[in-house]
Amino acid sequence: MPVEYYHVVFTLPTAIADIAYQNKAAVYGLLFDLAAEVLLTIAGDPKHLGARIGATLVLHTWGSALMHHPHVHGIVPGGGLAPDGTRWVACRPGFFLPVRVLSRLFRRRFLEELQRLHAAGKLKFFGELAHLADARAFKSWLAPLRQVEWVVYAKRPFAGPQAVLAYLSRYTHRVAISNSRLLAMDERGVIFRWKDYRTKGRTRHKVMTLSPQEFMRRFLLHVLPTGFHRIRHYGLLANGTRIASLAIARALLHSAAPVSAACEHSSDLGTEQHAERSTFICRHCGHAMTIVQVFIRGQAIRAPP
Repeated sequence: MPVEYYHVVFTLPTAIADIAYQNKAAVYGLLFDLAAEVLLTIAGDPKHLGARIGATLVLHTWGSALMHHPHVHGIVPGGGLAPDGTRWVACRPGFFLPVRVLSRLFRRRFLEELQRLHAAGKLKFFGELAHLADARAFKSWLAPLRQVEWVVYAKRPFAGPQAVLAYLSRYTHRVAISNSRLLAMDERGVIFRWKDYRTKGRTRHKVMTLSPQEFMRRFLLHVLPTGFHRIRHYGLLANGTRIASLAIARALLHSAAPVSAACEHSSDLGTEQHAERSTFICRHCGHAMTIVQVFIRGQAIRAPP
């Protein structure tokens, strides 16, 4: 849509991340749902935006050094539908929602729901965390987490909807480390580039060497439960209501629905393939060859996951 888009990030504290590793489906699911709930609640408050917004959330579980660092990235339009659905409510230029308010509500709701999961017996604990299976020990362990700041921040707006699409296309299906960061593997181990966010300037770009065993241990920290969806849509962008909601929003914004480039390409491709089938003939058997895959110029060729 022709509006500003904002990038928000919700991060779990290290202590919660340890529990999340042993309860991936339950805690990651909680991270998704509560990040969305907080965004929709604060945006719906008349003191802030007073509108029904939408959000696309993407789960990442890694930091640059491959350590366990669960957080969700949110891509959010800078505005939403008024409660009566008759107008588009835009946020202030360059400002989405107050991050401190988001952070406080996120902390409170997450700890409440985590306590509920524990009481329902839906959390499992192993190793050094085994003692947290006791209700009293778990409640005592949670208490300090109510006093620390939880990291929620909003980045400056994307440079238009095309930049949003470019971001999503790069980051929605990433794994913990890309091939471009791998430098070498030798008798010392696996060597790769990483970024140290605690330092500034060029010195934050560093090189790390890990033994093969440690490298694989860190990489496998980020394997998700079978069938777990790491991209989810909420509010106006929820799968069940997205088409109707976006139609209303575009009408209020006086914006036509964009024509999908993929659809145009598919249509053109079908015609081209029909012509090419009659052109490509197997020199061994004389039958028309069937195109099974087409690579667009500039498209990276990926191996199967």
